[in-house]
Amino acid sequence: MNKIKNFLNKRLGFMTMLIAFLWIKTVIAYYIDFSLGASDILQHLIMIINPIATAVILLSLALYINRARISYIVMGIIYLLETVLLYSNILYYREFSDFISFNTIMGVSKVSKGLGTSAMTSASPHDFIYWIDFIVIALLFAFHFIKIDKRPLRKLTAAATTVLGIMLFSFNLMLSESNRPQLLGRTFDRAYIVKYLGFNSFLAYDSIKTAQNNQVRSSAVGTDMDNVLQYTSQNYAKPNPVYFGKAKGKNIIIIHLESFQQFLINMKVNGQEVTPFLNSLYSDKNTMSFDNFYHEVGQGKTSDAETMLETGLFGTSEGSFFQSLGGDNTLQAAPAILSQKEGYTSAVFHGNVGSFWNRDNVYKNMGYNYFFDESYYNKTDNSNTGYGMKDKIMLSESVKYLEQLQQPFYAKYITVTNHYPFELADEDNDGFAKPNTNAETVNNYFLTAHYLDNSIKEFFNYLKDSGLYDNSMIVLYGDHYGISNDKNPDLAPLLGYNADDWNDFNNSQLQRVPFMIHMKGLKGGINHTYGGEIDVLPTIMHLAGVNTRDYIQVGTDLLSKDHKQIVAFRNKTFVTNKYTVLKGTDGKPEVYENKTGELMDLDTNPKLKEQVEKWQQEVNEKLKISDVTNNKNLLRFYTPTGFTPVDPKNYSYQNEIQQLIDTRSKLGLKSTSVYSKNGNQSTTPLYNTDAPEIGNDRTNIDSWENILKEDAKN
Repeated sequence: MNKIKNFLNKRLGFMTMLIAFLWIKTVIAYYIDFSLGASDILQHLIMIINPIATAVILLSLALYINRARISYIVMGIIYLLETVLLYSNILYYREFSDFISFNTIMGVSKVSKGLGTSAMTSASPHDFIYWIDFIVIALLFAFHFIKIDKRPLRKLTAAATTVLGIMLFSFNLMLSESNRPQLLGRTFDRAYIVKYLGFNSFLAYDSIKTAQNNQVRSSAVGTDMDNVLQYTSQNYAKPNPVYFGKAKGKNIIIIHLESFQQFLINMKVNGQEVTPFLNSLYSDKNTMSFDNFYHEVGQGKTSDAETMLETGLFGTSEGSFFQSLGGDNTLQAAPAILSQKEGYTSAVFHGNVGSFWNRDNVYKNMGYNYFFDESYYNKTDNSNTGYGMKDKIMLSESVKYLEQLQQPFYAKYITVTNHYPFELADEDNDGFAKPNTNAETVNNYFLTAHYLDNSIKEFFNYLKDSGLYDNSMIVLYGDHYGISNDKNPDLAPLLGYNADDWNDFNNSQLQRVPFMIHMKGLKGGINHTYGGEIDVLPTIMHLAGVNTRDYIQVGTDLLSKDHKQIVAFRNKTFVTNKYTVLKGTDGKPEVYENKTGELMDLDTNPKLKEQVEKWQQEVNEKLKISDVTNNKNLLRFYTPTGFTPVDPKNYSYQNEIQQLIDTRSKLGLKSTSVYSKNGNQSTTPLYNTDAPEIGNDRTNIDSWENILKEDAKN
């Protein structure tokens, strides 16, 4: 014990203890909280040793400081930052199944305001093991088992320690390259960098790649658009004449169903329909429903879904397009196109802070006239969940603004209550009994989905009672998965599967989300076409009578006979109408037949192997065209005929009530808003909700009507 105490009372001994603690908890995280896919003994060995080298290098920096106390403090700060990086990745991985990138860190200020207390809901009981070492260290100092070594340390010793760390890293890299040649040259999976080199190396690698991308963007020239224009021209899918212009002049209402997966449709739990209203809508004769529609989001999740919906381009391969590029890039987005081509007014309704995902800047760049964030709704102590205002409250209060929009309008509703961690009191629902699986996250998911269903039902009732329904096309889509892959085995029995037999193919099948287009007089039915979120914009535009030929969009109209049924995912895997193609742990494709879920043997089927390679090339090209357009901001070099690039300075989301009043007053009798068409009387009393936060008290909802009455008197 005295030998240990003497060793720890030396500066190198204290540093060694910190390295040991950091190494232990990192390895624990590798095996408990991450799925790194180690498949052989060497990979396990590399995973076990990879945290050591960079920890030695970073902590050795403090050894160059002569003053002992400052040296110890710097070591402590570095150790704390390393622990924060590790634990942040753990929480991030539980939610996104990915690792924190440089762009994610740089954009954290744009997201953190919207997270609130829910940021820590991913914590697990065993997480104390990542922080208990701080208590141990504090006690060791408190009981004087460790004291600060005030003796000077030679610079040669400090340098030798740093060199040791570099040698360890070189050895780590050599082992990694022997097991995975060209590890850094052809990385297709970020988990590979973490598995072989650790978090510090991944973050350094990602930062270098980000800097390179920024340099590429600054060097872009107009001729870089040539390949993009050629691609979009060759892959353009002309409109289906049966549907083109079917919704011309109609209001377009987009309802973003947060974290809503396809399996919820027509599902029962404890004998109860989870989503009875959406079930009825899904099979309505006026609804075209797609049962093979997939989300295609990456790390940006909800914001990626919006990126595809509005721009017809994918989110970025790392981080979020909204965060990193959306506020600066030149865009050809739906609000601007519809405004310039068909005279649409546009608005977004969202019960969270405007800065979440940088929306308050990106929406201006897209050409949205109005953005009604949480500041435009009456917020009370129990009106919000972790990600913003409850859906019933937001939807009911939104109509006082919706009825003032000049028609036709393009309005997007972003719901939030069905967002992870799916927190909602039982009394907020109509007695719905949630399932009883081993995962509370799964149980609560059905509860919040049922609440969302009720919310949409109330909103539809208002649309019908106010007359908006007859003149609107309503589009509903699920933005991304709600239940993450690690919880799918708990979900499996509810879907009729054995959890022990659950595999990657089953995970891929759960990436389906609903896509419904509902409009009075639209020939409905269940459409089995395979498609994804990237295809929504051209589909909507063609229904609205706007041809997308001249716009840069990599998706195609789902109703077109020229639509190719290849759904590309952000990680370059894909689904066709017959096969699902995933990546195995060795990087080779795993091909499953959609009907049977059977894993195909490509070695005995060279024809299929050749076809898979051809499809892969198409998927890679599609993602490449989207990425080069976004990363180089190429749309600044190309303006479609009749389109004027958006100047975000022309848009302001302050004093929007006054903007609505001024517009209505200026138009006078020519005003086309629902309010004006209703004899300058508000339709808000027509909105009925059973939200306990509102009840029979209509004061909050009617406050807008009172404002307008006062304005009319003046």
